[in-house]
Amino acid sequence: MKQLIFLLLFCGVHLAVFSATPSNVIIIFADDLGYGDLGCYGSPVIRTPNLDRMAAEGLRFTDFYSASEVCTPSRAALLTGRLPIRSGMCGNRRVLFPNSEGGLPAAEITIAEALREKGYATMHIGKWHLGIHAGSRPLDQGFDHSYGLPYSNDMDGRPGLPKGSSGSPTPPQDGWNIALLRDGKVIEQPADQTTLTKRYTGEAVKFIAEKKDGPFFLYMPHTFPHVPMFASPDFKGKSRAGIYGDAVEELDWSVGQVLAALRKEGIAENTLVFFTSDNGPWLIMGDQGGSAGLLKDGKGSTWEGGMRVPGIAWMPGRIKPGVTTQLASTMDLLPTALALADTTTPKDVTLDGTDLAPLLFESKPLPPRPYFYYRGDQLFACRLGEWKAHFQTQTGYGQPKAEPHEPPLLFHLGRDPSEKRNVAAERPEVLAQIQEAVKTHQAGVVPGEPQLK
Repeated sequence: MKQLIFLLLFCGVHLAVFSATPSNVIIIFADDLGYGDLGCYGSPVIRTPNLDRMAAEGLRFTDFYSASEVCTPSRAALLTGRLPIRSGMCGNRRVLFPNSEGGLPAAEITIAEALREKGYATMHIGKWHLGIHAGSRPLDQGFDHSYGLPYSNDMDGRPGLPKGSSGSPTPPQDGWNIALLRDGKVIEQPADQTTLTKRYTGEAVKFIAEKKDGPFFLYMPHTFPHVPMFASPDFKGKSRAGIYGDAVEELDWSVGQVLAALRKEGIAENTLVFFTSDNGPWLIMGDQGGSAGLLKDGKGSTWEGGMRVPGIAWMPGRIKPGVTTQLASTMDLLPTALALADTTTPKDVTLDGTDLAPLLFESKPLPPRPYFYYRGDQLFACRLGEWKAHFQTQTGYGQPKAEPHEPPLLFHLGRDPSEKRNVAAERPEVLAQIQEAVKTHQAGVVPGEPQLK
């Protein structure tokens, strides 16, 4: 046996690869966190030592994308590995509301469902926002247990709530009647939002301790930094960036607690942790809206600031520390998780993501592929390599109608990540290549029944 261990180590093969237990998967999903809101992505005012350490120990993506510019579609895409248009989880209403009739269709196969079939324990902790009706709730979509809010924390405002309260730096704690649910049952209403991050973290640490013998899947979509902004007494008033920074710094603390729990239980080397955000920062909220850094616009738009988000992968001993410029997205997390579980992707299901394992564990480049930027059910832009073409543009909020572009706008994201210099006239051949990729893509898209009604 000693000779075998020596041989494996000599060959540079980490023993965790041969673990009898399939790898655990944790996805931590911030809400409205901007590309420029973390220290490791250049923030000079928000302290994020735990995420900075996670990035230093893992792989930090410079070109990582959410599949949508707003909440509901982005969550549907992450869990299914599919563009929201395929599931019907997009439309003119943009997100689900408490009075919406639809939700994530029961026929969609989520990461949780696929992994549970392989014997994984599954847990959802945080904001759901994929439907409150039978068939679309967490326990209907593959999760053994669920703890958190049914939708965004600014919904269910109490009668008489003053306009603009959500974006206030001092929102009223009793302003929203949103319920905190455990396994679909109300345990607190209204939820005390000042303690949500701490309670989510406690639930996550408990789950890790209970399921340490694995395998398990933990999906942790945080409530913050979505407005109204709250932080616990330990963090409130501590950041240079006001209450927004307080909320992000508490989120960073939470990530640190999760990683520490994995180390404590001795399973860090067998657990893939991925941190990202559902879309860019909600800039119209001012100081409560975060930052997209050097990227243009924010939440609600298909400019880079609306959909390019932080992305950090961590798995000590398996993922080499580094920074990658490879294009990847939240839709890649389903095929990656399934590959780690040694299971195949769902049959007869069109996936838009690809397995990141070769990049994460072998530092191999991913095959070239186009990336499509949708706003609702409309295709607004496409990226191919370093080039991005906009067929129509619209600011995240405040612009009533989209502006079509013929010829499309064209930007080189490597030289111009802020999308300031349109070079369409100089590179018609690039536009032709992108338009051909779009044509092929659209020929294969069958829109699902609209759910955001």
